[in-house]
Amino acid sequence: MTSKSPVRSCEDVDEAALTYAEVKALATGNPYIKEKMDLDIQVSKLKLMKANHTSQKYKLEDNIAKHYPQQIAILKERIDGMEADIQTAKTNLPADKEKFFMKVGDKPYTDRKEAGTALVEMCKEMKTVNVPATVGEYAGFKIAVSFDSFNHKFVMNLKGQLSHNLEVGSDPLGNIARINHALESMPKQLSEAQTKLENVERQLETAKVEVTKPFAQEAELAEKLERLSALNALLNMDEKGDDALGMDDVPEEESEGQETSGHDRAVDKPLAKKIYI
Repeated sequence: MTSKSPVRSCEDVDEAALTYAEVKALATGNPYIKEKMDLDIQVSKLKLMKANHTSQKYKLEDNIAKHYPQQIAILKERIDGMEADIQTAKTNLPADKEKFFMKVGDKPYTDRKEAGTALVEMCKEMKTVNVPATVGEYAGFKIAVSFDSFNHKFVMNLKGQLSHNLEVGSDPLGNIARINHALESMPKQLSEAQTKLENVERQLETAKVEVTKPFAQEAELAEKLERLSALNALLNMDEKGDDALGMDDVPEEESEGQETSGHDRAVDKPLAKKIYI
């Protein structure tokens, strides 16, 4: 119903309907009819497999041309930005973790609690919705805050080469801890992005190999289609001449009651006979 090739398929036996010629062939014990019906099922399955193979090939071609190159470009850009932000944090954060410096508004703070409280107050004074406003600076990163009207919460953004988002809470010290955690987690995010890039590049190379592979059962399908065509011709499925009434179908009593002339008796036509394979 989605127009996509189904992952699973089954045979609907209720849809199997025999033609008049097939019924007649069965009634006469024709061995070719069973072979034909088996071939019909096998060919249908092979055609479905080929359609799935073709659909998968088109998907791979699209991934090779668009999807994978776009992912690779985005990941490379993210890796470059992450490396630059890690270097920025490393340069600006003091080696002694007890030392602290943050600028909120135009005022510098060296106390974590006071800086966190100032951030909370800045959020309370904001009157715009879904519009980020720069409220300070920390470790070389601009601090912007916006109110998420959909989730009804304040969101903080640390802006370097990339944007690092975190939620603003009501606890002043908790907000400072979240900011430090966001900066400290950048090496882990860099490693994840590098691993993902390797996976996407590997998928691209695999797709380039898979897209060149032909349908594995192509020869088998061609052979069965050829045999099926031969059986159809042999069983004369498409012709309707067998439905005509022959001379041997005339009732005896009607033929006995008819008078024939001497000329008609002398030139008797041969009776029509039907030959079955």
